[in-house]
Amino acid sequence: MTRKTLKQYFAFVLLIISFIEANAQSKPPLDFFYKKGKGFGLVTQDSTFSLNFQFRMQNRATYVSKSESDFEPEQFEFRVRRLRLKFEGFVYNPKLTYYIQLSMSRGDMDWRGPDDNQINNSPNVVRDAVIYYSPTKRVRFGFGQTKLPGNRQRVISSGDQQFVDRSIVNATFNIDRDFGFFAQYTGKYINLKSALTSGDGRNALPERASPSNKGLAYTGRIEFLPFGKFTGNNDYIEGDLEREKMPKLSLATTYSFNDHAVRVAGQLGNDLYAARSIQTFEADLLFKYNGWAWYTEYMRRNADNPITTHPENNTLQRHIYIGEGYLTQLSYLFHNNVELAGRVSRVSPLEKIADRENDIQQAEFGVTKYLVGHRLKIQGNILHQTRQRGGVYTGGLWSALFQVELGI
Repeated sequence: MTRKTLKQYFAFVLLIISFIEANAQSKPPLDFFYKKGKGFGLVTQDSTFSLNFQFRMQNRATYVSKSESDFEPEQFEFRVRRLRLKFEGFVYNPKLTYYIQLSMSRGDMDWRGPDDNQINNSPNVVRDAVIYYSPTKRVRFGFGQTKLPGNRQRVISSGDQQFVDRSIVNATFNIDRDFGFFAQYTGKYINLKSALTSGDGRNALPERASPSNKGLAYTGRIEFLPFGKFTGNNDYIEGDLEREKMPKLSLATTYSFNDHAVRVAGQLGNDLYAARSIQTFEADLLFKYNGWAWYTEYMRRNADNPITTHPENNTLQRHIYIGEGYLTQLSYLFHNNVELAGRVSRVSPLEKIADRENDIQQAEFGVTKYLVGHRLKIQGNILHQTRQRGGVYTGGLWSALFQVELGI
């Protein structure tokens, strides 16, 4: 190394050291934060950008019996049911926000290899990717992919449930996520929500089953809170972890019309052999007071001609599950943060498909120990199910489920 090169090297090192010392004395450009149960994040000091990060996982073990009377195991399930990464914050202005949620476990991607589905035939990592603009504190507009303003139990995060799984009513009739435009008004006694979306569900391919299909989905929801707002977000968290000091009640209803739907459940399921328009109606009631929580939900789906036939093979058919379902669940949270909960639910097909689908009834009992609210909890459930078709008993089972949820 020449003397000139050596001088240049030391000059460069001195420049780097001077830069580090100067910046060490100045205030860093980012502020980092952590809030218990809300994750961690950062905010730029000029308030042009913020990021909040959370993760959660649900590790689950399940036993299912062969029948109501035969307790020999029909199957065991040991898996990571959900693994989620969530990012949210604002960009350039606190009124312009974003929300991104990714699912990382296979059981959380709404993807099954045997499905015959051209609209959505790959693992679905992206659950939510939506941009919001809030001109006022009460009004918010959104564009992107996220949950539709459907039944309350579906909109409540799977991480904030008091049972290991949502009910069979939700599994059968919910309208899930979609891509499009969203609007919301939040008041003291009334909340209004609406959406104009594609109707094809999340991460749909541009090549639809019917290329000329121009149908969209229209969804509206109204919530009436006669006793005023719940504490924080307690009307969208199961169980009364806030221990409401005064009685709180929410009465709500949702209606969704999916025009020329191309999947058996509208935004979900296999492709239909022909497009059909689907109507979904939902009503729910939520009451909370001093550790008690009572929730009731009714859902109904209908379509004028629910059965579709393959255009080249009339022996192949696919149908929309038209029918109705209800659930009711009651819980009490003790002061040691142990919660006992019970739920009964039922789904019944309408006459047009009564010979194709079972009438299913379930009764569940659950115990949850909240260690850090819904972010760290241990859950155990026992479930009993019976099935019948055309009034004839077709079987039943018992199931036991154990789950640990951990998140930040």
